[in-house]
Amino acid sequence: MQIKNFLLSALAATGVVAKRSCGTPLPSDEQILVAQNLQLQEEAAGNDTFSIQAGFTVNIYYHVIARSTAVSAGYLTQATLTRQTEVLNAAYAPHGISFVQKGVDWTINTSWAAGSGDLAMKKALRKGTYSDLNIYFEPGQQYLGFAYFPQTITSTTSNAFYLDGVVILSTTVPGGSLAKYNLGHTATHEVGHWLGLYHTFEGYACTGNGDYVSDTPFESSEAYDCQIGRDTCPNASGADPVTNYMDYSDDSCFTGFTAGQEARINSYWTSYRG
Repeated sequence: MQIKNFLLSALAATGVVAKRSCGTPLPSDEQILVAQNLQLQEEAAGNDTFSIQAGFTVNIYYHVIARSTAVSAGYLTQATLTRQTEVLNAAYAPHGISFVQKGVDWTINTSWAAGSGDLAMKKALRKGTYSDLNIYFEPGQQYLGFAYFPQTITSTTSNAFYLDGVVILSTTVPGGSLAKYNLGHTATHEVGHWLGLYHTFEGYACTGNGDYVSDTPFESSEAYDCQIGRDTCPNASGADPVTNYMDYSDDSCFTGFTAGQEARINSYWTSYRG
């Protein structure tokens, strides 16, 4: 694991770009069942529900994990974190969601910076309630990022509570060194998971449920780069959703979420986090 993390850091430093990757676990059978039930409810209610009646605000606690106080070692300034919050707000504001930074801490820890000791790190640093978003930036994370879906939490001292949050590769922040992925939309993508959204290509098929959101066009595989007009499911309506934040395209290619994804976020927020 440490070797893999080191290689990714080395590639980023030399400008060699790996494809977008996401370490968010696949939804469990229970989580899929919840998504299916929500999809049925949304379809029964019709498109009139595809908007948030009253928006909500998410508090963010940032945790910067670095090998040293050098930017090349993963250290991020408050100015960079402010820009990251602005990126999130620009992406989610059209859907009634806003983000406010409530706190930040900086930790020099070579093991955590390499992506090791996730639970120990979060137990030491996590702040707030289950409705508060904790984002951890690590320079040696093997994925561009990962998150955990909303779920029923019965104890605020359980491992599930502490693990909750989003982990982001430090070089993907706005102005970061990882080309194609340095506009801050890795955080947009992973926060989407934290709010309950699956990948647009979750089903890897042109039939079935896809991401369990009715207005997401089907695609047979993840989209890389910026393949506008790609249509891997020609017998299904709509071209592939390559500009959707929950696909794998370049940061510069992303433009938004669907109305159905907005409704899904609102449903999860009401049921689990809000």
